[in-house]
Amino acid sequence: MIKNDASNAAMPSLSPMVYGTWRMLDDKPSVQDINRRLNRCVELGITTIDTAEIYGGYRVEAALGNAMALSPGLRDKLAIVTKAGIYVPNDLSPQRKVGFYDASAAQLRRSVEQSLRMLGCEQIELFLVHRPDWLTGVEDTAQGLNQLLQEGKIRMAGVSNYTASQFAALNSFMGVPLYTNQVEFHLLRMDPMVDGSFDQCQQQRVRPMAWSPLAAGRLFDANEPAAVRLAQAAAVLSPKYGGATLEQLAYAWVMAHPSRPYPVIGTNKIDRIESAVKALSVRLEREDWFALWVAAQGRNIP
Repeated sequence: MIKNDASNAAMPSLSPMVYGTWRMLDDKPSVQDINRRLNRCVELGITTIDTAEIYGGYRVEAALGNAMALSPGLRDKLAIVTKAGIYVPNDLSPQRKVGFYDASAAQLRRSVEQSLRMLGCEQIELFLVHRPDWLTGVEDTAQGLNQLLQEGKIRMAGVSNYTASQFAALNSFMGVPLYTNQVEFHLLRMDPMVDGSFDQCQQQRVRPMAWSPLAAGRLFDANEPAAVRLAQAAAVLSPKYGGATLEQLAYAWVMAHPSRPYPVIGTNKIDRIESAVKALSVRLEREDWFALWVAAQGRNIP
């Protein structure tokens, strides 16, 4: 298995934090707004951008491409992660009547070629199958990924939202081992620690990506009992960690797992991106990590 770190010559390490674009168009930014956000990310050391074909009603990739084009050389400073495989009804594809998954070799090729056009580049650094496709055999999916790798359209391949067994099955047909598994992981969803996903990552020296590390904002919902308990725990811990906020402690909690997840941050506000980066200097002590676990779970360890 390839080691997913700086020693891997085939693919540079991702930046310690990844900027996610799932909701990038929610506040209707101009292309200049997006460009400023990307440039600030680079200044802060966030050089990996996570996107997907489906994001923003299938419009985010094009918006990113237009924004990158405003700054000569910006694209060369970034590693682009994009995903494909989810197809839902939308105004760009009115013929679709129902959402479906398609990770067949032919569809992955079509999606990657479109992503390259939308992003305005010749190669995607990391391409992920967005969701497991129950109607496509893993050998077919692997064939598509292997071909895209051989042709240089993508530099590395990975998956998102795969179980450990699904990851292993697909990986067994890969010419180059899968680079990552992007899964939901945060203080309100700890499944990857116990369902085998993170055990597998450590076994195969694959660093996972953690999407929605702030639970899509639920960590700050005053109507969420776990969020209230976490706010109280964070208030106790904050002075010990230089005034760290619950948000920063939550990122630090995710990154402390020995599989070393890359958190995918999803804010559209530059000040929030600046704040998130400060979490990189927070090293939670063992008891404090467990204090946040206890607050999130509302119970002591077993």
